[in-house]
Amino acid sequence: MKLEARHLDFGYRDRRVGSDVSLSVEAGQVLCLLGPNGSGKTTLFKTLLGLLPPQAGQVLIDGTDVRQKMRDEVARQVSYVPQAHAAFFPFTVREVVLMGRTAHLGVFSSPSRRDHEAAMAAIDRMQLGHLAESIYTRISGGERQLTLIARALAQEAALIVMDEPTANLDFGNQVRVLQHIQSLEASGIGVLLSTHDPDQAFLCADRVAMLHEGRLACLGAPQAIITAENLQRIYGVEVAVAKVELGSAGRHDVCVPLISRPQAPGAGD
Repeated sequence: MKLEARHLDFGYRDRRVGSDVSLSVEAGQVLCLLGPNGSGKTTLFKTLLGLLPPQAGQVLIDGTDVRQKMRDEVARQVSYVPQAHAAFFPFTVREVVLMGRTAHLGVFSSPSRRDHEAAMAAIDRMQLGHLAESIYTRISGGERQLTLIARALAQEAALIVMDEPTANLDFGNQVRVLQHIQSLEASGIGVLLSTHDPDQAFLCADRVAMLHEGRLACLGAPQAIITAENLQRIYGVEVAVAKVELGSAGRHDVCVPLISRPQAPGAGD
């Protein structure tokens, strides 16, 4: 399974957001999209999912233009994890995850035993079994994000698109989400995710794409793309990319902003 953009222009009816973007992600790979606010990441994702029509170029799923596919067919092949949000209706976690089975149901069909089993399997995979009957609006932000990932897993698609899955999460929940992304890749699922944190790309991505002002600035392996020069060009801040020793875990790349702390009065005396 492969999701591909070819020379894609994207945006809204009255406004072009991005131009000439070409990238792809396959099952069993993780592609991380980096870019500042307003660079077009979310609009690009909506276009890749067929929620917005391309203004030029193509979006292909296994070589077939997404515009030639029915919505339910696309949903069975590519699932979507939006940024965590607080829903308005008091659905349980189990009910939210079960909604991921909609792509497999007929217009007037009710969820079958197989659908309920698939939903519970996704809940268990995200280690949310103890929250299955909890109200979605009353659980933590990290738990809601894991619930949305479980809903995407319940679709049983080979590819998952995640829009800033660690946004607004505390450090511990960010790590848990990244661990689950690594687990998805290991199981053969392809993941396309966006993030504002280049360190996360070092942790889980096979390839990194940098989007700047709606255009693809660079694409390649994390160590080749996440450089001090590229980060300064994209984000407009000075950054050092360094390697740290982690004992048995080997060496690891990290990004460190170059911020000078002002000296307290008399500190240099």
